[in-house]
Formats: sequence, structure tokens, C-alpha cells
Amino acid sequence: MHTIGSPALWLVFGLVVVIALVVDFVVLKSSGAHKVSFKEAALWSVCWIVLALVFNLGLWWWLTSSMGRAAADEIALQFLTGYVVEKALAVDNIFVFLLIFTRFNVSAELQQRALMIGILGAIVLRAILIFVGAALIQRFHWILYIFGVFLIYTGIKMVSTPNDEADFEANPLLRWMRGHLRLVNEFHGDAMSVVRDGVRHFTPMFVVMGLIAVTDVIFAVDSIPAIFAITDDPFIVLTSNVFAVLGLRALFFLLAGMAERFHLLNYGLAAVLIFIGVKMLIVDVWKIPIGISLGMVALLIGSSLVASRFIPQRD
Repeated sequence: MHTIGSPALWLVFGLVVVIALVVDFVVLKSSGAHKVSFKEAALWSVCWIVLALVFNLGLWWWLTSSMGRAAADEIALQFLTGYVVEKALAVDNIFVFLLIFTRFNVSAELQQRALMIGILGAIVLRAILIFVGAALIQRFHWILYIFGVFLIYTGIKMVSTPNDEADFEANPLLRWMRGHLRLVNEFHGDAMSVVRDGVRHFTPMFVVMGLIAVTDVIFAVDSIPAIFAITDDPFIVLTSNVFAVLGLRALFFLLAGMAERFHLLNYGLAAVLIFIGVKMLIVDVWKIPIGISLGMVALLIGSSLVASRFIPQRD
């Protein structure tokens, strides 16, 4: 499969992610379990966004010297567009995470760790999906048309059922854990398991982390094909995806308290999915330039945010 991802680039990407996660873990551990303030969430969100932009700038500099300015500009724009799309679609994940925390009565002090571990699991599962998807597209080009139809269908469904909430009691993972694992009903700090009478039992924290990881991947079923509409290079798809997911924890605490303020955002996200789905379906007729794609994504999301401030929410 064609990719710009040389061993050196993969190594640099891996080191950047590992170092960022270690710093995040150290800061999380040193600060202890606490309720994240809006100011702290905003600061961390800015840090994760800056990290992604710095990585993209470094990638552009590297490619300029090895592939030329024009190719470097195109690839850097692909990364940025993929990052923006994934960051926008991740907002839906945040609302579902909020439902999970509410359903299991996860305290504000424990939500940070639950998100941290859950997102790590999600990154691993997303990486598997991306490499499988890249291999399929490389072998069967017509899969792009299936992805396109699926994205249009998903976008229409988001508009027709905007308030459809997850039924956790019917969740297959939750049902499997209840049927195969020994579970306790109460939290024990941030511990994922406890030993009772010599037998290990799993806490609600373990259940919440598993649901977060799997829920994120379920939502990635539409966001990953959306990025493949921008580029089929697995290096760009994975790096833009991972950098967007790394900032998901900070984005959650930034937006969780403002969910009702952006009641029209779902319509903006639905329009983005439909636009990208159409882009996939006409790829062999007209390949929409990356710059236009990025501008359309920004316009659709921005319009829904602005409209949310001026159009009152219906009961």
C-alpha cells in the first residue's frame, strides 16, 4: 500500500505520542483525582491542538526537503483536514461519554482516569480499523462507494433522529461483562478490580472504561471512512486520527457543560458526513481539492455553532 510513512517517520510519530502520553499520565497522577475546571480543560485543549499543529509543521518541513514544496503542502493540508474532521466528529463521542458517566454515576473526580484509559484502548482499536480499511481500499477501490453511501445514510440518520440516546442495558459489551465477569456495584476509588474472599471482582470503573473504548470505535465507523475520503495514506489517516483522539479527554471537560448551547451542532456534523459521502461517490469523476474540502467542513460546523447561538432550542 502506498504511504509516505517511512520507518523514520513512524518512529518519530511513535515517540511523540508516547512522550505526550507519559507527560499526561505524570500530570494526571501528580494532580490527583479532582474535578476538572473549564480553565484547565481549555488549557489542555490548546496544548493538544498545538502539539498536532507542530507535528504537522515538522512533517511539512521533512517532506519539503524530500518530496518538494508542492507535495509537502498537499500532504500537510490532508493531515490538517483529517484532523479537523475527526475533531469535529469526536463531539458526538463526548455526548455519549456524558451519558455513560451519568448512567454509572461516575464522580467528577474519577472521570479523568476513566477517559484516559478508555481513550488509550480506543487508539489501539482505531489503529487496527485504519490498517484494515487501508488494505481493503488498496485492493478493492469500489469500497469507497460503499463508504460514501454509508456516510450519507449516517448523516441523514443524524438529522432524522437527533435525540436518539444509547440504550446501555441492551449494549452487547455490557451484557457480556455482566454474564461472564464478577462485578461489584460500588466504586473503589479508581481501581478497576478488587479481591473479595480470595476472588477478583471488577468494579464499575472497569465497565465504564470498556464502554468508552468500544463506544469510541463504534463512532469511528463513520469518522474513519470520512478521512479515507481525504487521503488513503494510512500514515496520514492514523496520525491525524490519533492526535484528534489524544485531545478528546480535555475536549470532553471543555464541552460537557455546554452541550445544550450547541443544539444544532448535530445538523452541522450530519452535513459534513453527507458532503464527504458525496465526495467519495464522485471521486472518479471529480476529485474535490483538499482546500475546498477543508473550507466546507469549517463552514458547515461553524455555521451550526453560530446558528445555535441565535436560534432558540425547541422543547
